[in-house]
Amino acid sequence: MADPLRVWGCRELLLLSMLLGTLWGAGAGQIRYSVPEELDKGSFVGNIAKDLGLEPRELAERGVRILSRGRTQLFALNPRSGSLITAGRIDREELCAQRALCLLSFNILVESKMKMYGVEVEIIDINDNFPRFRDEEVKVKVNENAAVGTRLVLPFARDADVGVNSLQSYQLSSNMHFSLAEKSDTDGQKYPELVLEQPLDREKVAVHDLLLTALDGGDPVLSGTTHIRVMILDANDNAPLFTQSEYRVSVPENIALGTRLLTLTATDPDEGISGKLTYSFRNEEDKISETFQLDSNLGEISTLQSLDYEESRFYHMEVVAQDGGALLASAKVLITVQDVNDNAPEVILTSLASSISEDCLPGTIIALFSVHDGDSGENGEITCSIPRNLPFKLEKSVDNYYHLLTTRALDREEISDYNITVTVTDCGNPPLSTENHISLKVTDINDNPPVFPHTLYYTYIPENNPRGISIFSVNAHDPDSGNNAQVTYSLAENRFQGTRLSSCVSINSDTGVLYALCSFDYEQVRELQLWVTASDSGDPPLSSNVSLSLFILDQNDNAPEILYPALPTDGSTGVELAPRSAEPGYLVTKVVAVDRDSGQNAWLSYRLLKASDPGLFAVGLHTGEVRTARALLDRDALKQSLVVAVQDHGQPPLSATVTLTVAVADSIPDVLADLGSLKPSADPEDSSLTLYLVVAVAAVSCVFLAFVIALLALRLRRWHRSRVLQASVSGLAGAPASHFVGVDGVRAFLQTYSHEVSLTADSRGSHVIFPQPNYADTLISQESCEKSEPLLISEKINAKETELGVVQVSFLFSVAMFGAFSSFVSIIFLPHL
Repeated sequence: MADPLRVWGCRELLLLSMLLGTLWGAGAGQIRYSVPEELDKGSFVGNIAKDLGLEPRELAERGVRILSRGRTQLFALNPRSGSLITAGRIDREELCAQRALCLLSFNILVESKMKMYGVEVEIIDINDNFPRFRDEEVKVKVNENAAVGTRLVLPFARDADVGVNSLQSYQLSSNMHFSLAEKSDTDGQKYPELVLEQPLDREKVAVHDLLLTALDGGDPVLSGTTHIRVMILDANDNAPLFTQSEYRVSVPENIALGTRLLTLTATDPDEGISGKLTYSFRNEEDKISETFQLDSNLGEISTLQSLDYEESRFYHMEVVAQDGGALLASAKVLITVQDVNDNAPEVILTSLASSISEDCLPGTIIALFSVHDGDSGENGEITCSIPRNLPFKLEKSVDNYYHLLTTRALDREEISDYNITVTVTDCGNPPLSTENHISLKVTDINDNPPVFPHTLYYTYIPENNPRGISIFSVNAHDPDSGNNAQVTYSLAENRFQGTRLSSCVSINSDTGVLYALCSFDYEQVRELQLWVTASDSGDPPLSSNVSLSLFILDQNDNAPEILYPALPTDGSTGVELAPRSAEPGYLVTKVVAVDRDSGQNAWLSYRLLKASDPGLFAVGLHTGEVRTARALLDRDALKQSLVVAVQDHGQPPLSATVTLTVAVADSIPDVLADLGSLKPSADPEDSSLTLYLVVAVAAVSCVFLAFVIALLALRLRRWHRSRVLQASVSGLAGAPASHFVGVDGVRAFLQTYSHEVSLTADSRGSHVIFPQPNYADTLISQESCEKSEPLLISEKINAKETELGVVQVSFLFSVAMFGAFSSFVSIIFLPHL
């Protein structure tokens, strides 16, 4: 009866492996499956979702994934069906070589629970490898006098499959002289031998060509062949002989290259070329010839490359000693590799949280990793540790897996990043260790409000600032990160001088720079109190406040303002009176000015800018008093024109000027008499204007004269009782200090500034001051002064004596009613002037 495994196909094996895997996993308490090798990618292995107690959709939701160490991923998860499938073609011979049982172990991690499940998958062999001889042609030498029954060693074939699919038998092509025999070793390997059935005769046939076929037990049966050339030699009646049939040696894996491992010794009693022996590997694998070197003359075996216990622990080989007559002997060599601590432990991170919130609870799992050492025994035993000064600890899980946990609360503002060094050390001598660095970032929560460096700020800004200019910059720091540290600035809404503060000052919400939206005036506002709020962008947001005092600095933006002499509103010219008897230092008048600025911008100084007679008058530097610098002389002109400049001490300085006209005379009648002798203006318009003015003055004077006569008649008795003359003088002295004198069409205001007007019975002894109008911020040239002051033209006026007398009489009777008279004249003649 045929073997059932031999007649079943791959489909039947797959179904059988699925059934066995499910039953096997249920019975052993661990998930196990069986699957044939060489399946296509994506082939079904097992229903992993069902075995884990999950629905297929939960595989992705719970982060279920396969963990494998140090090898290519051979299996994968199908999230739709919840099944375990192959990730590629699986070659059992590549994974397990000649082992009878090929188990692949890996773990499945349910990341949401940090729980792992062990899975074993048995790879079932299929007959996918042919028996293979090392060489396509092998030469075998035999002496022609060899006895019948002599056995000649033939090369054996290797089959990578196992069990029934491995090498089962050999076949030899038919011939008359040789037959085939098989010999099995303790390891199950079958070795073919050529048996001499009939005597040989080299002279008849020198070479026999045979075909050796190796067969396996698969279905279908696979085979491999090699060509055997039997060379017939002359007689050699003694074959070589080894001192031992098997040689064993044990060497450490770190032995130096070229080190002699052992020496094989064989003897041959023949002499000459028949007794000269040569040594060689027989039927060696490529790995043997690449790793070891055999001295053909001495029989010494030495290393060609480094040995690695983790790669191969044993080396089996066969050495042949052959004499010159083609007789040979063979011996087995077993080289055992001893482990040394030459592999440092390795750390494999399975799951890692790259960041963790600073408000996480103690015991939070940060990482899951496994440790592995390729050495064996004590050399492969591992201890794992981290620094003690960190808020973390290691906790061992299943197998060689460890959890990294937090031990206490974290503070990102204290430490925002951790570089955790995991040190694994084996127990070898000397011990080897490996360090693995885990970088952990502590994520922020909004637990800190913005903080200003100072509790109070103050700054200055000059007045008349450009609109939009930056005033100051505040900066608040938030030790949090991200949006929790993104600070925005705002101003508390307030009002000053009836306006909203936001209309004058704004703040950049991102940079904290304050800007002036309006131009400040020091004379209106000198200080602003601002309240700046800094808020972060956390949820909920946190904020803090700080006070800012903004002081306005004065600038020299106001020119001096002259209060006296004031600028008349009707265009008249003021005249100051200086008696001819004035001594040096006599106070003629005083220029009074103020400046709206402050500090040195308001410090004023006075100087005489221009004068008709430069040496006659002087101006006080700080008082503004105009005094005579010397005694007045008869040759001095009746009219003296002075230009006084007032200047502040700002940078740059600002100034204003005023023009004073000083009349040199002892009394008002003298002034009028002197003015009457002046020549009229050559301008015909000025002559006609003067005529109109004289007529108007005469008419108004007549009206006033009639009024005064009536008043005198009614009060004649009182006048006689109280000395009419003295009462008149007293009444005139109490009159207002503003008088109008009209001469040649010029209107002038006679003003007294801190001076008294004295009128006596003798009009020639009266004293009246004629102020000059103020032309602020204008330097008046000599030519402009002469054109605007017809009262003091140096040419004599050739007017009739009667007209001058009328003017004088009108002036004397109009003192008390000067205000009404001025209004009347202004209404009539202002359009003509």
